[in-house]
Amino acid sequence: MSEPESFTFGATRCNLSLPARAMASVLVVMCLILAAQAVLLVVLQRCVPRPTGCGTWLAPKTNAPKRATELWFLAYAVVWIGAFACIVGFEWYERFDALAYFLVCGGLALPLYAQPFVLPALTHDERRPLAERYSFKANVWLAIFGFVGNYWYTHYFYSVLGAAYTMPAWRLNDVPIAMFFATHFYFCFYHVLSNAALRKIRTSYAPSTRRRAFEAASIVAMSYLTAFMETLTISGFPYYSFEDRDMAYTVGSAFYGIYFLVSFPMFLRLDETPPTVVNGATHDLFATAVEALASSMAVLCLLDFVRLALGIPFAMKVAAA
Repeated sequence: MSEPESFTFGATRCNLSLPARAMASVLVVMCLILAAQAVLLVVLQRCVPRPTGCGTWLAPKTNAPKRATELWFLAYAVVWIGAFACIVGFEWYERFDALAYFLVCGGLALPLYAQPFVLPALTHDERRPLAERYSFKANVWLAIFGFVGNYWYTHYFYSVLGAAYTMPAWRLNDVPIAMFFATHFYFCFYHVLSNAALRKIRTSYAPSTRRRAFEAASIVAMSYLTAFMETLTISGFPYYSFEDRDMAYTVGSAFYGIYFLVSFPMFLRLDETPPTVVNGATHDLFATAVEALASSMAVLCLLDFVRLALGIPFAMKVAAA
């Protein structure tokens, strides 16, 4: 008997056994949604007045720590994406136990966590105290957001989609601890890409209502695309089951995309300074933590609003001892 197909929502993964025709239909609908978003973005982009120049993707060179950190996150993505491609493609996960999942995901996250401590020169932060280093604050922001996402948001997938992990794992609040680590390197990559896209918009066009509309539409499109692409690229991992297959396909990507509607613009704020300011900082460590927690709460509210709109009861599951 063939293995069921599967896909993932952030740190949450779902087994699928939809017929091929139904799966193809859902993918077509998703692609049509993405195409409609792309058309809307093109229309809005052409309506935005007074281009200010070609714009920039990365943080300006005058903000060396943020620029270097973004390049570091992008470069390291090659490592963890390559590792996951091998693990899923060659089905190495079939030989994993709880310790293996913990070591693999924790080991892939460790360089990101450790870099501000052991190699601050990589991100031009060596002359700053630890708490003032952009690389450290970026890790703190994403670690908080990722922790809340796994600890709380995963249970919305359990309730809304009837999902449940089946892989061997050490758990915290019935969520595999390995997923807390995996979320961190996923989110480091996603948020650097969103920083670049939003910065490109802000530095290419003069401030206006239409530019704000274009930026808002871009955030919606990027959020859905991020969720959809993760769903698609991890589809070979089979160890997550669910009760409602239709709900998993039709609601899952949009539900996961809610995370990024909030986090993409909020994360960009962290030490985002104009080119005229040299190595400036807009956030201390306390402000970094507060904004990450505030963003997490906003997402939690949005997820619950969607759950209420769908009329689905919420229950916090606890793993058996």
